[in-house]
Amino acid sequence: MKITVLGFWGGYPYKGEGTTSYLVQSEDFSLLLDAGSSTLIRLEEKLDPLTLDAVLLTHYHHDHIADLGVLQYLRQLKPTTPVEELNIYGHTENEDKFKELTMPGISKGIAYQEHDTLEIGPFLITFKRTIHPVPCFATRIVEKKTGKVFVFTADTGYLDGLSDFCQKADLLITDTYFLEGNENHKAHLTTKETGELAKEANVSQVVISHLNQSLALEDVLSQTQYYAEDIPVQLAKINLTITL
Repeated sequence: MKITVLGFWGGYPYKGEGTTSYLVQSEDFSLLLDAGSSTLIRLEEKLDPLTLDAVLLTHYHHDHIADLGVLQYLRQLKPTTPVEELNIYGHTENEDKFKELTMPGISKGIAYQEHDTLEIGPFLITFKRTIHPVPCFATRIVEKKTGKVFVFTADTGYLDGLSDFCQKADLLITDTYFLEGNENHKAHLTTKETGELAKEANVSQVVISHLNQSLALEDVLSQTQYYAEDIPVQLAKINLTITL
């Protein structure tokens, strides 16, 4: 399984770099996890977007879906012959947003619920509801062939059971928006919470993402690493690729 960062800022793009989006690939299958701003431009550097196999959305805040519409438009306008409908997986707790996932002949919205297990290509995917102002779901992606595990917290404050959901992940990507001292926030994790989560879940490595443009990133990294102790931590960056 290969995970590539296409965007990592929280809220809005910054200095030419976009918001949350990851490309997850295995066995010639390409899954787009969230579709924040600048996703399409970065995606085109990796593959022809017409060959994308599926999209999975954690929630419908703009910094996670900003480029979804233009991806649909590209599939509508670019091909010289009709393309297969692109499966876009999203929750139904916002019916209006879910309906926008379907563009007849271009894309098809497929619903998931918190307790579902989805089989999408070479992956098995489960979910956990997070603490966030809107319905949002962390994702645990298991590569069927190898058993490798990638967990993305999506946007969340700290909650009971999150460490169980992340348990023994080969890669954990977290929403780490605040420095320590802001614990128990209603929407995002702090450096301390991320580091302690990594230890409690006994993960192999951590990438901190959904980064705050107003913070010194070296402080975000050093604080997270302090609490994660000997678990390797790195900052998300465009085109960072991790192979599990």
